[in-house]
Amino acid sequence: MLIVGNGKLFTRDAQCPMIADGAVVIEETRVKELGFTTEMKKKYPQAEFVDARGGVIMPAFVNTHEHIYSAFARGLSIKGYNPKGFLDVLNGQWWTIDRHLTLEQTKYSAVDTFISCIRNGVTTVFDHHASFGEIGGSLFAIADVAKELGVRACLCYEISDRDGMEKARESVEENAAFIRYAKKDDSGMLAGMMGMHAQFTISDATMELAASKKPADVGYHIHVAEGIEDLHDCLKKYGKRIVDRLMDWDILGEKTLLGHCIYINSHEMDLIKETNTMVVHNPESNMGNACGCPPTMELVHRGILTGLGTDGYTHDMTESYKVANVLHKHHLCDTNAAWGEAPTMLFENNAAIANRYFDAPLGVLKEGAAGDVIVADYNPPTQLDETNLNGHILFGMTGRDVVTTICNGKVLMQDREVKVIDVEEAMAKCREASAGLWKSING
Repeated sequence: MLIVGNGKLFTRDAQCPMIADGAVVIEETRVKELGFTTEMKKKYPQAEFVDARGGVIMPAFVNTHEHIYSAFARGLSIKGYNPKGFLDVLNGQWWTIDRHLTLEQTKYSAVDTFISCIRNGVTTVFDHHASFGEIGGSLFAIADVAKELGVRACLCYEISDRDGMEKARESVEENAAFIRYAKKDDSGMLAGMMGMHAQFTISDATMELAASKKPADVGYHIHVAEGIEDLHDCLKKYGKRIVDRLMDWDILGEKTLLGHCIYINSHEMDLIKETNTMVVHNPESNMGNACGCPPTMELVHRGILTGLGTDGYTHDMTESYKVANVLHKHHLCDTNAAWGEAPTMLFENNAAIANRYFDAPLGVLKEGAAGDVIVADYNPPTQLDETNLNGHILFGMTGRDVVTTICNGKVLMQDREVKVIDVEEAMAKCREASAGLWKSING
């Protein structure tokens, strides 16, 4: 049993949003009780005590769109890479990286990513993987790392015809095999989806194969209208818009997650809403790739379950929150935009998305919820309470303020020391693996 106390406890539970000198009691994997620190310590004297030292105690973060395979891109300069548009970015950088990834390099990409997630207070990750250099076993390699480091993960492999039909078939089989594996896992920490790159790299034949291998209670995770080229391709090849094509292939639904959705219209939003399909916004990626700004505020206003991801650009969800806030203000020329929508996406919708795949209530601290708790070393110069917490996170905190991370009742990091892996040894192996990748790319 754990008690995390001696801090300002923010629960994200409307029935009890804050306890000024609060503590959360975790028994095994779930929250057992909340209360004042002194009372909880007295009631459970044998429990291990994690001291927040006056900091902020709150639910851990969820990231609904990651790309572990991009981990070793940091600092990489690819010879001849000079993109003139989004397709050049994909083919010249990201597809070049994933075409060279080995299983060993995928494993250490996951090691680096999950260490960073732990350090930034992220305990649940939806990853969208690609390693066309070595497809078979790649999701299992990532899952092994997630288990070792104690992180909750929903994984998929991005199916694509871009490197030929044989690799497309292998991608479908990797998804199908991992979905079966995750369904048998009883830890509540693993889930699988049928991953797809984007419709413009997926033929009807591959769509049909993926559908034939997907269980009815599992959805798709696919990039949608990230670049205008995706829309143009769909209109030219199929005479319809992207979401219409996905609708025709029965891809939409409450278990399906659509990434980006930049170039969609009102009709497509209606389809997404009517089918209860989920969307994830990745503001830094959209800006960095010069793809455009999606109609995210309208999606939220329409009641479409829209979450916030990072697309591999960062593992710090507060960073994505900050960028979403300013992007939509700038794009809409509206100083009021995103004040409410962005925190709703991060703190409410991400948890709701995750809970379509994981049973334990996430993103909240209350009796029976997942034992996912973080402590931030944050001592502001102004009043902090449940009415202005989001503003403090937006303007005062970063992920690196997180000093303690607990997932599923297990302490993964305490006082900035990662407990579940030897970080120095792990990072040395990451550098060795990344050096091999860089050499294979540039010679």
